[in-house]
Amino acid sequence: MAAETVPASETAIAPNGDVLVSVRDLKKHFPIMKGVFRRQVGSVRAVDGISFDIYKGETLGLVGESGSGKSTTGRVILQLELATQGQVKFEDVELTETTGDRLRSLRPRMQMIFQDPHASLNPRMTVSRIVGEPLTEHNRSKGEDRRKRIDELLSLVGLEPKHANRYPHEFSGGQRQRIGIARAIALNPDFIVADEPIAALDVSIQAQVVNLLEDLQEVLGLTYLFISHDLSMVRHIADRVAVMYLGKIMELADVDTLYTNPQHPYTQALLSAVPVPDPVIESTRERVILEGDIPSPANPPPGCPFNTRCPAAVERCVTEVPEWRELEPGHWVACHFAENIHLVSIPTG
Repeated sequence: MAAETVPASETAIAPNGDVLVSVRDLKKHFPIMKGVFRRQVGSVRAVDGISFDIYKGETLGLVGESGSGKSTTGRVILQLELATQGQVKFEDVELTETTGDRLRSLRPRMQMIFQDPHASLNPRMTVSRIVGEPLTEHNRSKGEDRRKRIDELLSLVGLEPKHANRYPHEFSGGQRQRIGIARAIALNPDFIVADEPIAALDVSIQAQVVNLLEDLQEVLGLTYLFISHDLSMVRHIADRVAVMYLGKIMELADVDTLYTNPQHPYTQALLSAVPVPDPVIESTRERVILEGDIPSPANPPPGCPFNTRCPAAVERCVTEVPEWRELEPGHWVACHFAENIHLVSIPTG
């Protein structure tokens, strides 16, 4: 189904494909309460007006520094957090207006893989109960059929079905994440938010988990929102990438365009810090060292949110919010001077 028509400044649409998830002007502000009477004195603007689409069968990577609002975005899309403002459409259903049984009926089609496999698995439940819990909650199967389905799911994620009666602490971190993935795919979802699924894992097994996600996507026809701060891994798994900073999206493009021709100064700075597996290039390449920390989302700067750290910022950046505009088909950026700013040359290797 095609996306609804909206002004170009409000969205980022790829040339082709059916939209599965459509986000428009999404905001999530957490109130700051103080005093004996708990009066609101401000708000934390975790997500502050973002728009994008996710297409069926694709992986959209969402990257940025810690505190940029990536995880909150994923949770609001799945209605684990209620939006302050904006729209989230799953096919033709407006999720922000959906509650109760109607929302519950959609839950099997939208699942989440959490960052910490140790914290997200109940230590008092066996693997069989953990993986089978969604089947029980949604009355999908019982008895022998349920057991066979659990065995099938464990095999799909590379675990031995004979270990189904073990507890999470008896598995390694990578194996625990595979258990979490098996639980996420138990109900045959269409869409999965993977919230930094490899961040808590050893480097040696991160690639194994990412390869598993890619294999499952091909076999099951999954669509991913892959949230990460690891730009190297995102380049490997994503079809398109959105770069987020202080609750806003700074740039969005297909993975090849973003990594070889980044237009936003923030994207250029992030990519300049990614190691290159060539010692000659690595020893001579330029880097952009961003000064200071990301501002507080409770008190974001006026104008462009990146202006306090941008090496190319001028007065206009402080006073005027940049338009979310399309530089070329499928390549969107929020910067007044994107075409004219090239802080470093980005290696293509």
